[in-house]
Amino acid sequence: PENNVYFHYGDLKLGAEIPIYFSRKDPSRRSRFLSREESDAIPFSAGKISEILEFFGIPADSPRAAAVNATLRHCEAGALPGETKFCVSTLESLLDSVVRTFGGSSSGRLLRTLTTDLVSSERIPLLQNYTVIRPPTAIATEMVVGCHVMPYPYAVLYCHAQAGDTAAYKVNLVGSDGGHVDAAAVCHMDTSRWDPLHVAFRVLKMSPGESPACHFFPGHDLVWV
Repeated sequence: PENNVYFHYGDLKLGAEIPIYFSRKDPSRRSRFLSREESDAIPFSAGKISEILEFFGIPADSPRAAAVNATLRHCEAGALPGETKFCVSTLESLLDSVVRTFGGSSSGRLLRTLTTDLVSSERIPLLQNYTVIRPPTAIATEMVVGCHVMPYPYAVLYCHAQAGDTAAYKVNLVGSDGGHVDAAAVCHMDTSRWDPLHVAFRVLKMSPGESPACHFFPGHDLVWV
Protein backbone atom coordinates (compact mmCIF):
# COMPACT_ATOMS: atom_id res chain seq x y z
CA PRO A 1 0.00 0.00 0.00
CA GLU A 2 2.96 2.37 0.54
CA ASN A 3 3.27 2.68 -3.25
CA ASN A 4 -0.20 4.21 -3.54
CA VAL A 5 1.18 7.75 -3.67
CA TYR A 6 1.40 7.82 -7.47
CA PHE A 7 -1.42 9.04 -9.68
CA HIS A 8 -2.05 9.93 -13.30
CA TYR A 9 -1.73 13.52 -14.52
CA GLY A 10 -5.28 13.27 -15.84
CA ASP A 11 -6.55 12.83 -12.27
CA LEU A 12 -5.31 16.29 -11.30
CA LYS A 13 -8.78 17.79 -11.56
CA LEU A 14 -11.85 18.63 -9.51
CA GLY A 15 -13.91 15.55 -8.67
CA ALA A 16 -11.21 12.97 -9.40
CA GLU A 17 -11.13 9.99 -7.01
CA ILE A 18 -7.69 8.58 -6.20
CA PRO A 19 -6.59 5.81 -3.79
CA ILE A 20 -3.76 7.33 -1.72
CA TYR A 21 -1.52 6.11 1.09
CA PHE A 22 -0.49 8.95 3.41
CA SER A 23 2.15 7.67 5.84
CA ARG A 24 2.41 9.23 9.28
CA LYS A 25 5.25 9.47 11.75
CA ASP A 26 5.07 10.34 15.43
CA PRO A 27 6.78 13.77 15.66
CA SER A 28 8.31 12.77 19.00
CA ARG A 29 10.09 9.83 17.33
CA ARG A 30 11.51 11.65 14.32
CA SER A 31 15.27 11.62 13.93
CA ARG A 32 17.10 14.92 14.38
CA PHE A 33 19.56 16.65 12.10
CA LEU A 34 23.20 16.45 13.13
CA SER A 35 25.41 19.47 13.71
CA ARG A 36 28.15 20.03 11.14
CA GLU A 37 30.72 18.80 13.66
CA GLU A 38 28.80 15.57 14.29
CA SER A 39 28.21 15.00 10.59
CA ASP A 40 31.89 15.47 9.74
CA ALA A 41 32.89 12.97 12.43
CA ILE A 42 30.68 10.11 11.21
CA PRO A 43 31.35 8.36 7.87
CA PHE A 44 28.54 8.40 5.30
CA SER A 45 29.49 5.94 2.57
CA ALA A 46 28.41 2.48 1.47
CA GLY A 47 32.09 1.54 1.55
CA LYS A 48 32.09 2.26 5.29
CA ILE A 49 28.90 0.33 6.07
CA SER A 50 30.57 -1.99 8.60
CA GLU A 51 32.03 0.95 10.50
CA ILE A 52 28.68 2.78 10.47
CA LEU A 53 26.73 -0.23 11.74
CA GLU A 54 29.25 -0.79 14.51
CA PHE A 55 29.15 2.89 15.51
CA PHE A 56 25.37 2.78 15.95
CA GLY A 57 25.24 -0.75 17.34
CA ILE A 58 23.11 -2.10 14.49
CA PRO A 59 23.37 -5.89 13.82
CA ALA A 60 24.76 -6.47 10.33
CA ASP A 61 22.09 -9.04 9.44
CA SER A 62 19.14 -6.95 10.64
CA PRO A 63 16.43 -5.25 8.54
CA ARG A 64 17.63 -1.92 9.93
CA ALA A 65 21.12 -2.57 8.57
CA ALA A 66 19.64 -3.35 5.16
CA ALA A 67 17.72 -0.06 5.25
CA VAL A 68 20.87 1.89 6.18
CA ASN A 69 22.78 0.26 3.32
CA ALA A 70 19.95 0.98 0.87
CA THR A 71 19.92 4.65 1.88
CA LEU A 72 23.67 4.98 1.38
CA ARG A 73 23.54 3.36 -2.05
CA HIS A 74 20.54 5.47 -3.05
CA CYS A 75 22.44 8.62 -2.07
CA GLU A 76 25.53 7.52 -3.99
CA ALA A 77 23.72 6.44 -7.17
CA GLY A 78 24.37 8.55 -10.25
CA ALA A 79 21.92 11.26 -11.31
CA LEU A 80 19.83 11.10 -14.46
CA PRO A 81 20.83 13.43 -17.33
CA GLY A 82 19.82 16.96 -16.32
CA GLU A 83 19.00 15.90 -12.77
CA THR A 84 20.44 17.41 -9.59
CA LYS A 85 20.43 15.18 -6.51
CA PHE A 86 21.98 15.26 -3.06
CA CYS A 87 21.62 13.81 0.42
CA VAL A 88 22.02 15.97 3.52
CA SER A 89 22.19 15.33 7.26
CA THR A 90 22.47 18.89 8.61
CA LEU A 91 20.15 21.87 8.33
CA GLU A 92 23.02 24.03 7.05
CA SER A 93 23.85 21.62 4.22
CA LEU A 94 20.15 21.36 3.31
CA LEU A 95 19.79 25.13 2.94
CA ASP A 96 23.13 25.51 1.15
CA SER A 97 22.33 22.72 -1.32
CA VAL A 98 18.80 23.94 -2.06
CA VAL A 99 19.97 27.53 -2.66
CA ARG A 100 22.75 26.25 -4.93
CA THR A 101 20.27 24.14 -6.90
CA PHE A 102 18.09 27.20 -7.48
CA GLY A 103 21.06 29.13 -8.84
CA GLY A 104 22.77 30.60 -5.79
CA SER A 105 21.99 33.29 -3.23
CA SER A 106 22.30 36.06 -5.83
CA SER A 107 19.39 34.76 -7.89
CA GLY A 108 16.92 37.01 -6.06
CA ARG A 109 14.39 34.22 -5.61
CA LEU A 110 12.28 33.86 -2.50
CA LEU A 111 12.23 30.15 -1.71
CA ARG A 112 9.45 28.45 0.20
CA THR A 113 8.40 24.93 1.07
CA LEU A 114 5.22 23.00 0.36
CA THR A 115 4.12 20.23 2.71
CA THR A 116 1.18 17.90 3.14
CA ASP A 117 -1.09 18.72 6.06
CA LEU A 118 -3.27 15.88 7.33
CA VAL A 119 -6.14 17.49 9.23
CA SER A 120 -7.32 15.23 12.10
CA SER A 121 -4.43 12.94 11.15
CA GLU A 122 -4.97 10.54 14.04
CA ARG A 123 -8.30 9.46 12.58
CA ILE A 124 -7.37 9.27 8.90
CA PRO A 125 -6.73 5.71 7.62
CA LEU A 126 -3.32 5.23 6.02
CA LEU A 127 -4.87 4.07 2.72
CA GLN A 128 -8.25 5.11 1.41
CA ASN A 129 -9.93 6.76 -1.57
CA TYR A 130 -9.70 10.55 -1.75
CA THR A 131 -11.70 13.00 -3.85
CA VAL A 132 -10.26 16.27 -5.18
CA ILE A 133 -12.67 18.87 -3.77
CA ARG A 134 -11.21 22.06 -5.32
CA PRO A 135 -9.39 22.76 -8.59
CA PRO A 136 -5.70 22.00 -7.88
CA THR A 137 -3.45 25.04 -7.48
CA ALA A 138 -0.41 25.07 -9.78
CA ILE A 139 2.66 26.63 -8.16
CA ALA A 140 4.50 29.09 -10.40
CA THR A 141 8.16 28.05 -10.24
CA GLU A 142 11.02 27.30 -12.63
CA MET A 143 12.42 24.58 -10.39
CA VAL A 144 11.02 22.04 -7.95
CA VAL A 145 13.26 20.35 -5.37
CA GLY A 146 11.67 17.39 -3.64
CA CYS A 147 13.21 16.20 -0.37
CA HIS A 148 12.38 12.80 1.12
CA VAL A 149 13.13 11.48 4.60
CA MET A 150 15.30 8.35 4.35
CA PRO A 151 15.60 5.48 6.86
CA TYR A 152 18.79 6.12 8.84
CA PRO A 153 19.96 6.38 12.49
CA TYR A 154 19.77 10.19 12.21
CA ALA A 155 17.90 12.58 9.91
CA VAL A 156 18.91 12.19 6.26
CA LEU A 157 17.05 13.87 3.42
CA TYR A 158 17.37 12.74 -0.19
CA CYS A 159 16.62 15.70 -2.48
CA HIS A 160 16.37 15.83 -6.26
CA ALA A 161 15.36 18.22 -9.01
CA GLN A 162 15.00 18.22 -12.78
CA ALA A 163 14.87 21.70 -14.31
CA GLY A 164 11.83 22.34 -16.49
CA ASP A 165 10.57 18.79 -16.02
CA THR A 166 8.56 18.96 -12.81
CA ALA A 167 5.40 20.84 -11.87
CA ALA A 168 4.23 21.41 -8.28
CA TYR A 169 0.66 21.58 -7.01
CA LYS A 170 -1.37 21.98 -3.85
CA VAL A 171 -4.38 19.68 -3.84
CA ASN A 172 -7.33 19.75 -1.43
CA LEU A 173 -8.66 16.26 -0.77
CA VAL A 174 -11.38 14.65 1.30
CA GLY A 175 -11.16 10.98 2.19
CA SER A 176 -13.94 8.41 2.11
CA ASP A 177 -13.95 8.69 5.93
CA GLY A 178 -14.53 12.46 5.73
CA GLY A 179 -10.99 13.46 6.73
CA HIS A 180 -9.40 16.42 4.94
CA VAL A 181 -5.87 16.61 3.52
CA ASP A 182 -4.14 19.67 2.05
CA ALA A 183 -1.59 17.81 -0.04
CA ALA A 184 1.62 18.73 -1.84
CA ALA A 185 2.05 16.96 -5.15
CA VAL A 186 4.50 16.99 -8.05
CA CYS A 187 4.20 15.76 -11.61
CA HIS A 188 7.24 14.58 -13.57
CA MET A 189 6.39 15.50 -17.14
CA ASP A 190 9.10 13.43 -18.88
CA THR A 191 9.63 9.86 -17.65
CA SER A 192 11.39 8.60 -20.78
CA ARG A 193 14.77 8.28 -19.02
CA TRP A 194 13.46 6.60 -15.88
CA ASP A 195 14.36 3.05 -14.96
CA PRO A 196 11.72 0.80 -16.59
CA LEU A 197 11.48 -1.03 -13.25
CA HIS A 198 10.54 2.16 -11.35
CA VAL A 199 7.63 1.45 -9.03
CA ALA A 200 5.60 4.30 -10.56
CA PHE A 201 5.25 2.39 -13.84
CA ARG A 202 3.92 -0.67 -12.04
CA VAL A 203 1.43 1.33 -9.97
CA LEU A 204 0.23 3.44 -12.90
CA LYS A 205 0.40 0.57 -15.42
CA MET A 206 2.41 2.58 -17.92
CA SER A 207 5.80 2.60 -19.66
CA PRO A 208 8.67 5.12 -19.59
CA GLY A 209 7.80 8.24 -21.56
CA GLU A 210 4.17 7.22 -22.04
CA SER A 211 2.74 10.03 -19.89
CA PRO A 212 3.61 12.18 -16.86
CA ALA A 213 3.92 10.48 -13.47
CA CYS A 214 2.58 12.34 -10.45
CA HIS A 215 2.84 11.62 -6.75
CA PHE A 216 1.77 13.05 -3.42
CA PHE A 217 4.22 13.82 -0.61
CA PRO A 218 3.76 12.43 2.91
CA GLY A 219 3.61 14.92 5.74
CA HIS A 220 7.26 14.50 6.73
CA ASP A 221 8.70 15.29 3.26
CA LEU A 222 9.32 18.72 1.71
CA VAL A 223 8.89 20.38 -1.67
CA TRP A 224 11.01 23.48 -2.30
CA VAL A 225 9.78 26.00 -4.88
